[in-house]
Amino acid sequence: MSGLFTPFTLRGVTFKNRVAVSPMSQYRAADGIANDWHLVHLGRFATGGAGLVFAEATAVENRGKRTHGDLGLWDDRHIAPLKQIADFIKQEGSVPGIQLSHAGRKASERRPWHGETPVDDTDVQERSESPWPAIAPSALPYATGWPTPSEMRETDIQAVIDAFGAAARRAHLAGFEVIEIYAAHGFLVHQFLSPIANQRGDKWGGSFENRARFACEVAKAVRASWPETLPLSFRLSGTDWLDGGLEIDDIVRLSKLLGSLGVDIIDCSSGGIGGKDRPRRMTISQGFQVPFAQQVRQETGLPTIAVGFLWDAHFCDQIVRNGQADMIALARELLDDPNWPLHAAQQLRPEIGHDAWPTEFGWWLDKRDRLLTKLGLRSGAGRQ
Repeated sequence: MSGLFTPFTLRGVTFKNRVAVSPMSQYRAADGIANDWHLVHLGRFATGGAGLVFAEATAVENRGKRTHGDLGLWDDRHIAPLKQIADFIKQEGSVPGIQLSHAGRKASERRPWHGETPVDDTDVQERSESPWPAIAPSALPYATGWPTPSEMRETDIQAVIDAFGAAARRAHLAGFEVIEIYAAHGFLVHQFLSPIANQRGDKWGGSFENRARFACEVAKAVRASWPETLPLSFRLSGTDWLDGGLEIDDIVRLSKLLGSLGVDIIDCSSGGIGGKDRPRRMTISQGFQVPFAQQVRQETGLPTIAVGFLWDAHFCDQIVRNGQADMIALARELLDDPNWPLHAAQQLRPEIGHDAWPTEFGWWLDKRDRLLTKLGLRSGAGRQ
């Protein structure tokens, strides 16, 4: 049975291992343009040994940004800075991916360290950052105290679908090899899917088929602009954790539809539709979302990514070996230790020492281990 550090292939792309870096918004862009922060932030995960490195949620429209600091792919001028990042990731043996997003009713939000609340006059005065109007499937605010978004007209819906397709074309020009559509955590595609946020009475709302229509149309638009040789992922919330919201059976059903439209892998997260407070039904423990990935995989035949409160190498290895998911994704654990994949490989196979590390790192660390062992200060090579 394949383990965490065996190769994995989707379409024409082979990942050297099953470790993915989840998209982690940094809120450091200006007008959607990537900079040196993003190069260093993402580049260190490639040198740290991850098989797949996702760039953060990247807006397909200017009005679809969550904050003023979000990355964007709504304009051709965004391509070149992102290409530098994708090229570096590939150079270091990892696969570069990018998550395409639209915030919908979550747009015009402050950065987390400014309060994670709607942009207001304080932001104008202190940071010269003004609010902008949000759009959504229905005129329902994200949470108490948030502005009411405008209900999307047919022209708005088609414009956003087209924007996803255009962003996919730019992602290819920038050198990315995996696209993930952000359809979880209360972002626009999730808003269409969930009856919590979608109360439309037309062909885009009401029944499951109607609520799934937007996600399916986005998948079609992206697949039409994305080479057949490159994989397409969807990140879905396996449940809304709220009565009357999405449940895992809905996500299985949706995944089957997406698979028929050329989606190759489902990234299984949860929650996010009803405000930033954790729902009462949501109990967090190590690997608490793994069952979603397992059920989608078993009932659809599609590969899955397990994500959420994963940090132990042996635990993650067993997820793959047991057939619960095909890849695991880490976020905050990698912020703490960008070399987690290299350390995990050593834990699972101590005999490899620093063989898997970049040569420029490994020879220094081998020299350190030999010296420490000789001096009797540490026994065993390859230890942290």
